[in-house]
Amino acid sequence: MENTDNSNTAEKKKLKDAWGIIKQFLFELLDIKHDTDKEATIEDIKENISMKGHTAWVLVFSILIASIGLNISSAAVVIGAMLISPLMAPILGVGLSIGINDIDTLRRSLINLGVMVGLSLLTSFLFFLIPIFRNETPELLARTAPDVRDVFIAIAGGLALIIALSRRTQQTNTIAGVAIATALMPPLCTAGYGLATGNFSYFGGAMFLFTINTIFIALAAFVIVKFLKFPMVKYLNSAKRKKIAQLASFIAFLVFAGSIYMFFNLFKINQFKQAAENLMADLKKSGISIIDEKDEDINYTNKSVKIYVYGKKLSAEEINAWNAKLPEYGLKDTKLIVQQGADDSDLRHEVKNLTELYMQNQKIISSRDESLREKESKIELLETELSKFYKNQIPFKQISQEAQINYGSLKQLSYAKMIKTNFKTVDTITIFNAEWDATDKNKASQEKLLKKWLKMRLNLDTLVVNNR
Repeated sequence: MENTDNSNTAEKKKLKDAWGIIKQFLFELLDIKHDTDKEATIEDIKENISMKGHTAWVLVFSILIASIGLNISSAAVVIGAMLISPLMAPILGVGLSIGINDIDTLRRSLINLGVMVGLSLLTSFLFFLIPIFRNETPELLARTAPDVRDVFIAIAGGLALIIALSRRTQQTNTIAGVAIATALMPPLCTAGYGLATGNFSYFGGAMFLFTINTIFIALAAFVIVKFLKFPMVKYLNSAKRKKIAQLASFIAFLVFAGSIYMFFNLFKINQFKQAAENLMADLKKSGISIIDEKDEDINYTNKSVKIYVYGKKLSAEEINAWNAKLPEYGLKDTKLIVQQGADDSDLRHEVKNLTELYMQNQKIISSRDESLREKESKIELLETELSKFYKNQIPFKQISQEAQINYGSLKQLSYAKMIKTNFKTVDTITIFNAEWDATDKNKASQEKLLKKWLKMRLNLDTLVVNNR
């Protein structure tokens, strides 16, 4: 019995030691306090808050670049603009100042944040006032409404940014990555586009997206500042310090409460849209043809989903049956609005006929293409054979003229190709027939020289020269 108790005690000790090792490993892995430079972080954030001079011009030009990128729908240009943008500093200043009860820094951060927003809106507004730059692009439309995922991006980005800044050795790649991921500039440019074109729904949606990003980045900075226990600002007047601390806490509470409300609201909107998309997918699977789908057809405010039916009309019973199914999709108290015209079966039949005619034409075109490819292959083959033929031809006219100059007693020269066989192989032999002046005493030597010259001139090993 005693041995059993000792064994249990030993096992418990081993488990306790193992758990202690795991805890120590996790603490060392995730601890960010030991490598934090609090004073340098505060000083760095405060130095970059100002939106004057060089910083203001960098902001203007980065907003201009981002606006151009949105106008030409170039993600690369927009990313480049976000990398050089100084938008993040005042937002971090807000989170930091609330966290350390620094009312002066909070006031300066809010003023510079306002300047930053105003300057950005003015720059993008003036750019999009130019008529040739007013076309809507996918990059612009993507920033006209916030999504619940934008909240998570802003929170994660803000946390990564303030942690990276608080290190003794800052990670510039992290800072640049956060600037791209949180995407503060594109919403401001889109808001300027909305003002320039008079589309206030775009302006409102884009500013809402920017506000969400701003609040959650500042909130993330506030949370990390509190977690790392940055030194609080001390005031000589204790009553003033207490009042400022209360004001900062109240502002922090308002920001936190507003953030929670915005997140919850966006989550509900996103959930509603997802449920509506699932409903529309099932409608299509059941054989109902839906056309002209738009984002505004899913209306969370009015709790309605509008569809435009093409083809066979839905009966009132079918519409009622689908409305009854809405709670199954999480769309309780939502109305399905079905827009449909008269039965257009004739039109559908005509479309089917046109489709079949198109397919037939495509087959004809394909067969013609095949015929053209065959003819092109034959032409290429003939060209190859012709090139071989011409390559083996002897420039007889030129050869005869040269021979007449070289050999004055040569009266006539003819040329032909003879094909012979020994029934095992077939050979082609080049034959020249030369007629000489019979009175020439050097005829024999001239005949030998002619043969050597022709072999050399034509680069032929087998050559026959008949003389007479």
